Amino acid sequence: MASGSDISQTLESARAQVEERFLEGGTVLLSVMDVLNRLLTSLDQIAKALDNNEASDTSADLNATVQNLIELPGAEQNRQQALTALAQTGSELHRHVADMQETMRYLRTFAVTVKITGAGLAEFAGFAQEILERIYSGTDEVNRFATHLDSLQKEVKLALSFGNSLSKSYADTVPAVARALKDDAKKIADHRQNLGAIARDVGAIARGVQGKVASTLSALQIGDITRQRIEHVQSTFSLMEDFLASEDGAKLDADGRKRLQNVIHHLTAAQMAEMCTDFQRDSRNVVKTIASFSQDTQEILRLRDQMSGQSDGSGGNFMRALESSVSAAHEIVKQVDMASRQADQVSQSTIGTAATLLQSIEAIRAVKTDIHYMALNTNLRCSRLGEEGKSINVVTAELRIFAGKLDDSADAIVNGLPALEASAGRVAPAAGTKNGGLAESLTSAVGTIRAAANLMEDELKVLAEHGREVATRINLLIGKLDFQHDLGDVLARCADVLETVAGDQIADISDIAEAIAPLDRRIFKLYTMVQERNVHRDIIPATEETTAAAPAEPAKAQSDEDLFEDALF
Repeated sequence: MASGSDISQTLESARAQVEERFLEGGTVLLSVMDVLNRLLTSLDQIAKALDNNEASDTSADLNATVQNLIELPGAEQNRQQALTALAQTGSELHRHVADMQETMRYLRTFAVTVKITGAGLAEFAGFAQEILERIYSGTDEVNRFATHLDSLQKEVKLALSFGNSLSKSYADTVPAVARALKDDAKKIADHRQNLGAIARDVGAIARGVQGKVASTLSALQIGDITRQRIEHVQSTFSLMEDFLASEDGAKLDADGRKRLQNVIHHLTAAQMAEMCTDFQRDSRNVVKTIASFSQDTQEILRLRDQMSGQSDGSGGNFMRALESSVSAAHEIVKQVDMASRQADQVSQSTIGTAATLLQSIEAIRAVKTDIHYMALNTNLRCSRLGEEGKSINVVTAELRIFAGKLDDSADAIVNGLPALEASAGRVAPAAGTKNGGLAESLTSAVGTIRAAANLMEDELKVLAEHGREVATRINLLIGKLDFQHDLGDVLARCADVLETVAGDQIADISDIAEAIAPLDRRIFKLYTMVQERNVHRDIIPATEETTAAAPAEPAKAQSDEDLFEDALF
């Protein structure tokens, strides 16, 4: 006869194997779900791209873009005019910057004069050097200002030169391309409708498989239920040992203890036998459901082959005709788009430069203010020195006058900056132009049709790969979840061990029923399923005390599904 330790090891081995096998099976099943999700994503993209309404919208989109292409030479001419205006505005600002540079040269001259004139006066030596350094700082700021403006003017000139030559070639090329695009797009739109119908059929089948996988995942709860029921059996033995070691258990004599152990062995054997029956039934259903996936995947592959045949036929010819229509003009359109991007860059640079220039103007004004107050302070000091300070006083007065001229130039530049920004706004591509570029206009017009064809081709390849992968995963899953050979046998052996320990006869414990009532209640509270409670009461009938303390019984389950739901809650 097996010892308590042997029974414990047998139960724990069964519990661990159930947990491991179902976790492994669930992982493989989730991987199948992942492959199905990717397959459905591809199908959704194909169906969406090939949808009849989508095709109609694409044709309208293409016609609108063709019209935009015809109008683009005029738009390019307008942009060239805006670039010319921007260049003129920049030149005006440059004139004011030159005035500031000239003013700074005069200020440096006066500052050097102050330094020379006040060389004999100790209190002016440091001041003269300080004001000279401040003027050098202002000169650097003005020169940086001029550098920003020069860089902007170079960009504008380059954009003007590049755009002028390309605009003429663009105007000659687009009309022929537009006519070819209209003809080819109509043929492709008709062909796509046929492919769309097949794609929707494939998607419907794949979603059916997805539903089966989801329900199979739910059915795998049988593993968790089986694990729990094994744990309940384990806990039953633990509760019995605790009871026998307690004061209540000590009241039983040796014969009573032996009879109680016999009944508990019969109870656990009955629970394991019931568990094995449920496990065998439910696991067979899981494997049967998974095996049914194979027919669905074969149908998916058949439809996929049908779609591939459609794609390799006239649809490919239509697409090649469209590509041929576009290729003649695409390079020149790319060059025109480069001009558009360049103009956009000029616009953005101009706006950024305007902000930088405004900051520089504030820095120059700060230099002017410092020079003004330093000179004013010198005037006050000179007035206290009398004749000795007259010559310095004259020079510093000139410093204040010329420093004031910086304000005039700064005001003129500040007033000119809005015109610079306005010109920059006119240079930028029109808001209606997709992505702000000419090449993008052509590419987006033809791109939706081309993308649909490319997507169809690419996703069909993916569909083939995913279809094969689904079939492979399903075959693997059947192997992983074929519990009958290994796991079912382990559970059956475990049940056999418990039945052997229990023996043929169930001991009569009616005379000690009240004494073991606390143990009966504790064991009964372990159960989460109606079957467990029913098996328990078949072995240990309820007494008045245990009936009063027991939780309310749920309504009797009417089907396997009801029993399964009851097990979950």
